[in-house]
Amino acid sequence: MVKIEAMNYYSFEYPFLILLLIPIILCLYRCKEYIKPRFFVHLHFLPVKRGYLKLEWIIKILIFTLLCIGLTSPIIIDKLNPLNREGKDIVLAIDASGSMNSSGFDLEDEISEGKRVSRFELTKIIASEFIQNRVSDNIGVVLYGDFAFIASPITYEKKIVIDMLSYLNQGMAGQNTAIGEAIAVSVRAFKYSHAKSKIVILLSDGEHNSGVVSPQEATALAKENNITIYTIAIGNEGEADSSLLEKIAAETKGEFYSATSAKELQKVYTKIDKLESSKIKSREYILKEYYYQIILLLASQLVLFLIYREIKK
Repeated sequence: MVKIEAMNYYSFEYPFLILLLIPIILCLYRCKEYIKPRFFVHLHFLPVKRGYLKLEWIIKILIFTLLCIGLTSPIIIDKLNPLNREGKDIVLAIDASGSMNSSGFDLEDEISEGKRVSRFELTKIIASEFIQNRVSDNIGVVLYGDFAFIASPITYEKKIVIDMLSYLNQGMAGQNTAIGEAIAVSVRAFKYSHAKSKIVILLSDGEHNSGVVSPQEATALAKENNITIYTIAIGNEGEADSSLLEKIAAETKGEFYSATSAKELQKVYTKIDKLESSKIKSREYILKEYYYQIILLLASQLVLFLIYREIKK
């Protein structure tokens, strides 16, 4: 998997305008200001600064140089080019029913911090890690209980998906388990997807007992849309409807996994993480940050300095 990162670099929008410096500096050098000589006796009594004219000439050079640099419009470009990157469109369908509020599915102390947290909270932690690792993929989240809803649409912005995931709570979609609804809504999430590989990772710790869409109808809908479903049964043996989940995975050419602990669940997501990739078409994003204002401000300060020196003469 190739990691796609933003690239920052300095550039100029109109670099050819820097050529204006050549005639300007040539003119300043050859067309020097003529100073009419004055003759005084005892010149040493007058406060004449002999180096001022040279300083003034240097300042004028700096002013015109800064103006020309300002005209070239210096910018910092933040470029993200995920064009033709390798990846998939993935929807994480997460069970938020009442049984997901139970504890006893603890992870190692470095993640759970030694606290007994619910299955739902640990699932969110592991799912967040999975999202971060799928660098080249577009990912969305569907939450389900009595009903299902799209918590985060399919997007390449991983941070947004992870942030949204952190706001989700167990019970937001009710206390029952509508597996059929979860699959149907996940299929709907792919409405604007152009990826060749579309995957749903359905996680559940219970049996289908709610919703108006049956798992069989939803599975048929997924097959029609060429969507592969990977199912995960979590919790103690017999809590989840493993036979149903296994059937859903088999019919959509996916795989079925079971996990009785958070550590096993991590391993399951690691296995799924090794899915082979397919190309996704996406745009090239370029963000420009302009800095000509700073250059012009410096030039104006030097002009004010020259004016001030002339006034003091």
